Amino acid sequence: METPDPGPARKSRRRQELSPAARALGLLVRREHSRQELTRKLIARGIAAEEASAAVARMAAEGWQDDGRFAASVARNRASNGYGPLRIRAELKTHGLDGDTITSALSALGDAGNDDWIAQARDLVQRRYGLTIAHDTALRHKAADLLIRRGFDGDCVRAAVRPAADD
Repeated sequence: METPDPGPARKSRRRQELSPAARALGLLVRREHSRQELTRKLIARGIAAEEASAAVARMAAEGWQDDGRFAASVARNRASNGYGPLRIRAELKTHGLDGDTITSALSALGDAGNDDWIAQARDLVQRRYGLTIAHDTALRHKAADLLIRRGFDGDCVRAAVRPAADD
């Protein structure tokens, strides 16, 4: 018995290998990356360290990669998700950003009106624990622990969990 003819031979298309710059651009169109993060990802994808650094430098020179824009994006995102300035600053440091870039990102939050950390902490506590927190010491301690983990400083924590004066 004969085997059926599979038809015309299919040419296997081999994917053309992308250049390091094209790979970097592919990562950047999805979301912002810091220089350090972008370089690390390119190296993890098998690109030599020198080529990865050159590709990242090219992306920065052409305006596709910007650490300031990345820092502002991360800061805005984390603040809107209920994280405090200490946590945001620490996360930005892990991305290899310098102090000036981090300070600029946090001041950009202020320019946009998103730096009222006490109001954000109070809002987070009310959403998480409700209005009964004023009468429950154990709940206030839990709320304080949450705020500290989220990166709020001591003054914000005290202001957010303190019972209101008229209670």
